[in-house]
Amino acid sequence: MAKSYQLRCPKCNNENNFYRFGKDAGGYQKYLCRTCRHQFAPERPKLMHQRAYPSCPVCGKASFLHHDYEHYSNYRCCGKLCRHSFFAPKGSSIAKPSMSALFGKTDFKRMRHPVFLIVSALTMFYLGKNSFRNVSLILRTAFNIRVSHTTVANWCTRFAPLFDNMRLKLLPLLDLNSDEWHADETVVKVAGAKHYLWFVVDSETRFVVGFHLSPKRDSPQAFCVLNEAAAHGKPRAVVSDRYSAYRAPVRSLFPSHVRVESFKDAVSNNLIECFHKQFKAWYKTKQGFGSLSCANNLISMFVFFFNFVRPHSAISGLAPAQVAGLKLTKRQKREYLLVA
Repeated sequence: MAKSYQLRCPKCNNENNFYRFGKDAGGYQKYLCRTCRHQFAPERPKLMHQRAYPSCPVCGKASFLHHDYEHYSNYRCCGKLCRHSFFAPKGSSIAKPSMSALFGKTDFKRMRHPVFLIVSALTMFYLGKNSFRNVSLILRTAFNIRVSHTTVANWCTRFAPLFDNMRLKLLPLLDLNSDEWHADETVVKVAGAKHYLWFVVDSETRFVVGFHLSPKRDSPQAFCVLNEAAAHGKPRAVVSDRYSAYRAPVRSLFPSHVRVESFKDAVSNNLIECFHKQFKAWYKTKQGFGSLSCANNLISMFVFFFNFVRPHSAISGLAPAQVAGLKLTKRQKREYLLVA
Protein backbone atom coordinates (compact mmCIF):
# COMPACT_ATOMS: atom_id res chain seq x y z
CA MET A 1 0.00 0.00 0.00
CA ALA A 2 1.30 3.40 -0.91
CA LYS A 3 1.92 5.93 1.81
CA SER A 4 -0.80 8.39 2.78
CA TYR A 5 1.37 11.15 4.28
CA GLN A 6 4.68 12.87 3.54
CA LEU A 7 7.87 10.83 4.00
CA ARG A 8 11.43 11.03 2.73
CA CYS A 9 13.94 8.27 2.27
CA PRO A 10 17.13 9.08 4.24
CA LYS A 11 19.26 7.34 1.58
CA CYS A 12 17.99 8.58 -1.81
CA ASN A 13 15.67 11.45 -0.71
CA ASN A 14 12.68 9.83 -2.45
CA GLU A 15 9.38 11.44 -1.38
CA ASN A 16 6.80 9.55 -3.46
CA ASN A 17 7.03 5.75 -3.62
CA PHE A 18 6.94 3.77 -0.37
CA TYR A 19 5.46 0.59 1.05
CA ARG A 20 4.57 -0.13 4.64
CA PHE A 21 7.00 -2.86 5.69
CA GLY A 22 5.81 -4.10 9.09
CA LYS A 23 7.25 -2.93 12.41
CA ASP A 24 10.70 -3.08 13.93
CA ALA A 25 11.72 -4.63 17.25
CA GLY A 26 10.66 -1.49 19.10
CA GLY A 27 7.16 -1.47 17.63
CA TYR A 28 7.75 1.48 15.26
CA GLN A 29 6.29 1.45 11.72
CA LYS A 30 8.83 0.58 9.03
CA TYR A 31 8.76 1.72 5.41
CA LEU A 32 10.40 0.34 2.24
CA CYS A 33 11.60 2.74 -0.41
CA ARG A 34 10.50 1.50 -3.85
CA THR A 35 13.40 3.31 -5.53
CA CYS A 36 16.47 2.14 -3.55
CA ARG A 37 14.81 -0.64 -1.48
CA HIS A 38 16.02 0.99 1.74
CA GLN A 39 14.12 0.16 4.94
CA PHE A 40 13.69 2.78 7.68
CA ALA A 41 11.47 3.71 10.64
CA PRO A 42 11.08 7.53 10.76
CA GLU A 43 9.21 7.56 14.07
CA ARG A 44 11.96 5.75 15.94
CA PRO A 45 13.87 8.18 18.21
CA LYS A 46 17.52 8.70 17.35
CA LEU A 47 19.88 7.51 20.07
CA MET A 48 23.05 9.48 20.57
CA HIS A 49 26.07 7.22 20.48
CA GLN A 50 28.13 7.62 23.64
CA ARG A 51 31.78 6.72 23.45
CA ALA A 52 33.19 4.57 26.19
CA TYR A 53 36.39 6.63 26.30
CA PRO A 54 36.97 10.39 25.89
CA SER A 55 37.55 11.85 22.44
CA CYS A 56 40.98 12.93 21.29
CA PRO A 57 41.57 16.60 22.25
CA VAL A 58 43.59 17.18 19.06
CA CYS A 59 41.47 15.70 16.25
CA GLY A 60 38.21 14.77 18.04
CA LYS A 61 38.28 11.12 16.99
CA ALA A 62 37.69 8.12 19.25
CA SER A 63 40.40 6.81 21.55
CA PHE A 64 41.34 3.57 23.24
CA LEU A 65 42.72 2.78 26.68
CA HIS A 66 46.48 2.44 26.44
CA HIS A 67 47.39 2.10 30.14
CA ASP A 68 45.28 2.20 33.29
CA TYR A 69 46.84 3.48 36.52
CA GLU A 70 45.59 4.10 40.05
CA HIS A 71 44.98 7.86 39.76
CA TYR A 72 44.75 8.39 35.99
CA SER A 73 44.26 6.61 32.67
CA ASN A 74 46.41 6.93 29.55
CA TYR A 75 44.42 7.05 26.28
CA ARG A 76 45.64 7.06 22.69
CA CYS A 77 43.87 8.39 19.61
CA CYS A 78 42.53 5.84 17.11
CA GLY A 79 43.36 8.08 14.14
CA LYS A 80 46.28 6.69 12.13
CA LEU A 81 47.62 10.15 11.37
CA CYS A 82 47.18 11.53 14.91
CA ARG A 83 47.99 8.81 17.47
CA HIS A 84 47.97 11.49 20.17
CA SER A 85 48.52 10.21 23.74
CA PHE A 86 46.73 11.99 26.59
CA PHE A 87 45.94 11.45 30.27
CA ALA A 88 42.59 11.65 32.09
CA PRO A 89 42.40 11.79 35.92
CA LYS A 90 40.23 9.53 38.05
CA GLY A 91 38.48 11.95 40.38
CA SER A 92 37.17 9.28 42.76
CA SER A 93 40.63 7.82 43.42
CA ILE A 94 42.40 11.13 44.19
CA ALA A 95 42.58 11.83 47.92
CA LYS A 96 41.78 15.19 49.45
CA PRO A 97 44.74 17.43 50.33
CA SER A 98 45.68 18.14 53.92
CA MET A 99 44.44 21.75 53.60
CA SER A 100 40.85 20.39 53.69
CA ALA A 101 41.35 18.54 57.01
CA LEU A 102 41.35 21.25 59.67
CA PHE A 103 40.15 21.20 63.27
CA GLY A 104 39.14 23.90 65.75
CA LYS A 105 36.60 26.72 66.15
CA THR A 106 34.55 28.44 63.46
CA ASP A 107 33.74 31.58 65.52
CA PHE A 108 34.99 33.73 68.41
CA LYS A 109 32.20 32.83 70.83
CA ARG A 110 32.94 32.08 74.50
CA MET A 111 36.43 33.54 74.38
CA ARG A 112 37.78 35.16 77.52
CA HIS A 113 39.68 37.93 75.71
CA PRO A 114 38.24 40.43 73.20
CA VAL A 115 38.38 39.74 69.49
CA PHE A 116 40.72 42.65 68.66
CA LEU A 117 43.34 41.23 71.05
CA ILE A 118 43.14 37.76 69.47
CA VAL A 119 43.38 39.18 65.95
CA SER A 120 46.33 41.34 67.00
CA ALA A 121 48.12 38.28 68.35
CA LEU A 122 47.43 36.32 65.16
CA THR A 123 48.70 39.20 63.01
CA MET A 124 51.93 39.49 65.01
CA PHE A 125 52.52 35.75 64.78
CA TYR A 126 51.74 35.16 61.09
CA LEU A 127 53.02 38.40 59.56
CA GLY A 128 56.22 38.54 61.56
CA LYS A 129 58.86 36.12 62.77
CA ASN A 130 57.70 36.04 66.38
CA SER A 131 57.44 32.96 68.56
CA PHE A 132 54.53 32.34 70.93
CA ARG A 133 56.57 33.68 73.86
CA ASN A 134 57.50 36.85 71.94
CA VAL A 135 53.84 37.52 71.11
CA SER A 136 52.93 37.02 74.78
CA LEU A 137 55.67 39.47 75.79
CA ILE A 138 54.50 42.08 73.25
CA LEU A 139 50.90 41.84 74.50
CA ARG A 140 52.08 42.34 78.06
CA THR A 141 54.30 45.30 77.14
CA ALA A 142 52.01 47.08 74.63
CA PHE A 143 48.53 46.30 76.02
CA ASN A 144 49.38 45.50 79.66
CA ILE A 145 47.48 42.21 79.31
CA ARG A 146 48.93 39.03 80.73
CA VAL A 147 48.43 36.17 78.27
CA SER A 148 50.53 33.02 78.54
CA HIS A 149 52.39 31.67 75.53
CA THR A 150 50.23 28.52 75.72
CA THR A 151 47.10 30.62 75.21
CA VAL A 152 48.71 32.35 72.23
CA ALA A 153 49.59 28.94 70.79
CA ASN A 154 45.96 27.81 71.17
CA TRP A 155 44.74 30.97 69.40
CA CYS A 156 47.13 30.47 66.50
CA THR A 157 46.01 26.86 66.02
CA ARG A 158 42.33 26.56 66.85
CA PHE A 159 40.92 29.30 64.55
CA ALA A 160 42.10 27.69 61.30
CA PRO A 161 38.57 26.50 60.26
CA LEU A 162 37.21 30.03 60.80
CA PHE A 163 39.70 31.62 58.43
CA ASP A 164 39.41 28.71 55.98
CA ASN A 165 35.65 29.39 55.73
CA MET A 166 36.47 33.01 54.91
CA ARG A 167 38.85 31.81 52.20
CA LEU A 168 36.16 29.62 50.63
CA LYS A 169 33.72 32.56 50.56
CA LEU A 170 36.26 34.90 48.94
CA LEU A 171 37.73 32.51 46.35
CA PRO A 172 34.81 32.87 43.86
CA LEU A 173 35.56 36.62 43.74
CA LEU A 174 39.12 36.06 42.50
CA ASP A 175 40.46 35.63 38.98
CA LEU A 176 43.30 33.09 39.01
CA ASN A 177 43.26 32.24 35.28
CA SER A 178 46.80 33.42 34.59
CA ASP A 179 49.53 32.30 32.22
CA GLU A 180 51.53 30.19 34.66
CA TRP A 181 51.23 28.44 37.99
CA HIS A 182 54.35 27.30 39.81
CA ALA A 183 54.48 24.03 41.74
CA ASP A 184 57.21 22.87 44.09
CA GLU A 185 57.75 21.14 47.41
CA THR A 186 59.91 21.82 50.47
CA VAL A 187 60.88 19.87 53.59
CA VAL A 188 59.60 20.57 57.11
CA LYS A 189 59.98 18.67 60.37
CA VAL A 190 56.86 17.27 62.07
CA ALA A 191 57.47 15.53 65.41
CA GLY A 192 61.12 15.15 64.42
CA ALA A 193 60.34 13.38 61.12
CA LYS A 194 60.72 14.71 57.59
CA HIS A 195 57.52 15.75 55.84
CA TYR A 196 57.03 17.32 52.43
CA LEU A 197 55.03 20.49 51.94
CA TRP A 198 53.65 20.98 48.41
CA PHE A 199 52.69 24.47 47.18
CA VAL A 200 51.03 25.85 44.04
CA VAL A 201 51.55 29.61 43.47
CA ASP A 202 50.06 31.88 40.80
CA SER A 203 52.79 33.76 38.91
CA GLU A 204 50.85 36.99 38.25
CA THR A 205 49.20 37.55 41.64
CA ARG A 206 51.60 35.64 43.99
CA PHE A 207 48.47 33.93 45.33
CA VAL A 208 49.01 30.54 46.99
CA VAL A 209 46.34 28.45 45.26
CA GLY A 210 46.82 25.32 47.36
CA PHE A 211 49.11 23.33 49.64
CA HIS A 212 49.42 19.76 50.89
CA LEU A 213 51.46 18.33 53.77
CA SER A 214 52.41 14.65 53.51
CA PRO A 215 55.06 12.24 54.79
CA LYS A 216 55.67 10.95 51.24
CA ARG A 217 57.06 12.55 48.10
CA ASP A 218 55.46 10.79 45.15
CA SER A 219 52.96 11.26 42.34
CA PRO A 220 49.74 10.63 44.39
CA GLN A 221 50.66 13.55 46.67
CA ALA A 222 51.17 15.80 43.66
CA PHE A 223 47.76 14.68 42.38
CA CYS A 224 46.18 15.78 45.70
CA VAL A 225 47.40 19.38 45.63
CA LEU A 226 47.09 19.92 41.86
CA ASN A 227 43.58 18.45 41.68
CA GLU A 228 42.44 20.82 44.45
CA ALA A 229 44.12 23.80 42.80
CA ALA A 230 42.58 23.01 39.39
CA ALA A 231 39.12 23.73 40.82
CA HIS A 232 40.02 27.41 41.37
CA GLY A 233 41.48 28.42 38.01
CA LYS A 234 42.72 27.39 34.59
CA PRO A 235 46.29 28.47 33.85
CA ARG A 236 47.85 28.05 30.43
CA ALA A 237 50.80 26.12 31.85
CA VAL A 238 52.20 24.73 35.09
CA VAL A 239 55.89 25.27 35.79
CA SER A 240 57.80 22.78 37.94
CA ASP A 241 61.26 21.31 38.29
CA ARG A 242 62.20 18.05 36.58
CA TYR A 243 60.93 15.85 39.38
CA SER A 244 59.02 12.98 37.73
CA ALA A 245 56.11 13.06 40.22
CA TYR A 246 54.68 16.17 38.50
CA ARG A 247 54.56 14.69 34.99
CA ALA A 248 51.38 12.59 35.16
CA PRO A 249 49.29 14.97 37.36
CA VAL A 250 50.05 18.04 35.24
CA ARG A 251 49.41 16.24 31.95
CA SER A 252 46.09 14.94 33.31
CA LEU A 253 44.76 18.21 34.75
CA PHE A 254 46.34 21.09 32.78
CA PRO A 255 46.93 21.89 29.11
CA SER A 256 50.70 22.41 29.25
CA HIS A 257 53.68 21.53 31.44
CA VAL A 258 56.97 23.46 31.57
CA ARG A 259 59.81 21.53 33.21
CA VAL A 260 62.64 23.83 34.28
CA GLU A 261 66.15 22.59 33.61
CA SER A 262 68.24 25.51 34.87
CA PHE A 263 67.83 28.71 36.86
CA LYS A 264 69.07 30.59 33.77
CA ASP A 265 66.13 29.48 31.59
CA ALA A 266 63.68 32.04 30.23
CA VAL A 267 60.97 30.40 32.35
CA SER A 268 62.24 29.44 35.80
CA ASN A 269 60.82 28.38 39.13
CA ASN A 270 62.46 31.25 41.03
CA LEU A 271 59.10 32.72 42.04
CA ILE A 272 58.06 29.79 44.20
CA GLU A 273 61.61 29.41 45.52
CA CYS A 274 61.32 33.02 46.73
CA PHE A 275 58.04 32.10 48.43
CA HIS A 276 59.78 29.16 50.14
CA LYS A 277 62.36 31.61 51.48
CA GLN A 278 59.61 33.70 53.09
CA PHE A 279 57.91 30.61 54.48
CA LYS A 280 61.14 29.21 55.92
CA ALA A 281 61.90 32.56 57.61
CA TRP A 282 58.56 32.21 59.45
CA TYR A 283 59.01 28.47 60.01
CA LYS A 284 62.50 28.83 61.48
CA THR A 285 61.23 30.32 64.74
CA LYS A 286 58.95 27.28 65.25
CA GLN A 287 61.85 24.79 65.25
CA GLY A 288 59.55 22.22 63.68
CA PHE A 289 55.93 21.28 64.32
CA GLY A 290 54.64 19.10 67.13
CA SER A 291 52.05 17.07 65.23
CA LEU A 292 50.68 16.70 61.71
CA SER A 293 47.24 18.17 62.56
CA CYS A 294 48.69 21.23 64.33
CA ALA A 295 51.19 21.77 61.51
CA ASN A 296 48.37 21.65 58.99
CA ASN A 297 46.39 24.28 60.92
CA LEU A 298 49.37 26.59 61.35
CA ILE A 299 50.32 26.39 57.66
CA SER A 300 46.71 27.01 56.64
CA MET A 301 46.62 30.19 58.75
CA PHE A 302 49.99 31.34 57.37
CA VAL A 303 48.72 30.90 53.79
CA PHE A 304 45.54 32.87 54.58
CA PHE A 305 47.47 35.83 56.01
CA PHE A 306 49.92 35.63 53.10
CA ASN A 307 47.12 35.72 50.52
CA PHE A 308 44.65 38.18 52.02
CA VAL A 309 46.44 40.35 54.59
CA ARG A 310 50.16 40.68 53.96
CA PRO A 311 51.20 43.47 51.50
CA HIS A 312 53.91 42.58 48.97
CA SER A 313 56.46 45.03 47.63
CA ALA A 314 56.72 43.14 44.30
CA ILE A 315 53.06 43.88 43.51
CA SER A 316 52.93 47.56 44.50
CA GLY A 317 52.29 46.98 48.19
CA LEU A 318 49.05 45.06 47.65
CA ALA A 319 47.94 41.71 48.96
CA PRO A 320 47.79 38.87 46.37
CA ALA A 321 44.00 38.69 46.71
CA GLN A 322 43.71 42.36 45.75
CA VAL A 323 45.80 41.80 42.64
CA ALA A 324 43.53 38.85 41.77
CA GLY A 325 40.52 41.21 41.73
CA LEU A 326 39.23 41.22 45.32
CA LYS A 327 37.45 44.50 46.09
CA LEU A 328 35.73 44.81 49.46
CA THR A 329 34.12 47.73 51.23
CA LYS A 330 35.28 48.83 54.67
CA ARG A 331 32.29 47.09 56.21
CA GLN A 332 33.11 43.82 54.42
CA LYS A 333 36.73 44.08 55.52
CA ARG A 334 35.63 44.36 59.13
CA GLU A 335 33.35 41.36 58.63
CA TYR A 336 36.21 39.25 57.27
CA LEU A 337 38.74 40.67 59.77
CA LEU A 338 40.95 41.93 56.91
CA VAL A 339 43.21 44.93 57.14
CA ALA A 340 44.54 44.86 53.54
